Amino acid sequence: MSTSAITPVPFGRRIKRFMADRPLVPLIILLVILVVILQILRPGIVNERWIANTIKFAIPLAILAGCQTMTMLTGGIDLSVGTVATMSAFIMATQIVNQDPAIAFLLAMMPAVLIGLVNGIGVGVFRVHPLIMTLGTSLIGTGCLQVYQRTVIASGAKIPDFLAWLGTGVTPIVGFAFPNALLLFVPLAALIVFTLARTGFGRLLYAVGDNERATRLSGVQYWQVITALYVTSSVLAGITGLLYIGLIKAPSLSLAEPLVLPSVAAAVIGGTSIFGGRGGYTGTIIGALILTVLTTLLTILQMPEGARRILFGLIVLFVTAAYLRIVEER
Repeated sequence: MSTSAITPVPFGRRIKRFMADRPLVPLIILLVILVVILQILRPGIVNERWIANTIKFAIPLAILAGCQTMTMLTGGIDLSVGTVATMSAFIMATQIVNQDPAIAFLLAMMPAVLIGLVNGIGVGVFRVHPLIMTLGTSLIGTGCLQVYQRTVIASGAKIPDFLAWLGTGVTPIVGFAFPNALLLFVPLAALIVFTLARTGFGRLLYAVGDNERATRLSGVQYWQVITALYVTSSVLAGITGLLYIGLIKAPSLSLAEPLVLPSVAAAVIGGTSIFGGRGGYTGTIIGALILTVLTTLLTILQMPEGARRILFGLIVLFVTAAYLRIVEER
C-alpha cells in the first residue's frame, strides 16, 4: 500500500490566505503600523487629544467615502460629492443669519437632492457615464454657488452653534473624550452597513455592479436603483458639508473639494472594487482612518506641499495595489 505525501503549504502563503479571508486584518495592521511610526517620530503625540482630533477629521472623509463606496459597488463614481457638501455648508452658513434653523437646513439640503436626482436620471435613464455626469453637475454646482455668493455677500455668514458643537465638541465618557460627531456618524455608519448587508436595495447595488445585464433580465428597474443611489449619495454629502463646516468654522467656495479624491482613495483602500460588485463600508471606514493618520504623519515630517502630495499619492497606490493583491487570493 502506497501513501501519497502531503505537500506542506508554505508559511507565507498561509499568511496571505489568512489575510485574504479576513480583508480587514491587513488594514488594521497597516493602521497600527502608521500610528507606531507616528509615535516614534513624535514621542507622546498619540494621546487622548490626538485620538479625538483624528476621529473628528476622519469622520467627514469617512462619510464621503461611504458615498463613493455605494456608487463604486455599481461600477460608478460620484465626483459631485465635494461640490454638494460645499453648497450645503455655504447655504446653511449664509441662510442661518436671517432664517429659522429648520428653514435654513431645508434650503441647504435642496441642492443636494436636486443634484442627486440629476445625476441619477443622467446615469440611470440617459446612460451618461457616471464620471462625466457627476463631473458635469459638479462644475454646474460650483458655478451656481459663485452666483449665489454674490447675492448674499452683504448679509455675511454665521456658523450655527449646534454645528460647531457637533463638529468640534467632545463629551467626556468614562474618562475618555468622545467627539460629538460620533453621535451623527455611528448611526449613519450602522445604517450604511445594514443597508448594504441586509436589505434588498443593498443586494441590488452589488448585483448591478456584478452583472448589470443579468440584473435587467431578472426584472430589476435599473434606473430606479441608480436614481435612489445617487440621491442617497448626495444627501449624505450634504450632511457631511454641514458637519464639516462645524469642524472647519470657515465657509468657503471650496470647503469640501479637497476631500473628493481622498474619499475615492479611502473606498479603494478599504477593498471596494472600482469595477463594481465587491466591497463594503467597514473597510472604507478603516481606509479613512489610515489616510487621516497618513496626512498627520506627512505633516510631522514637515514636507513641502508638493512633495507631500507626491508621496501621499505613491503610498496610496502602493497600499491599494498590495491590498487588492491580497484580496484577489480569495
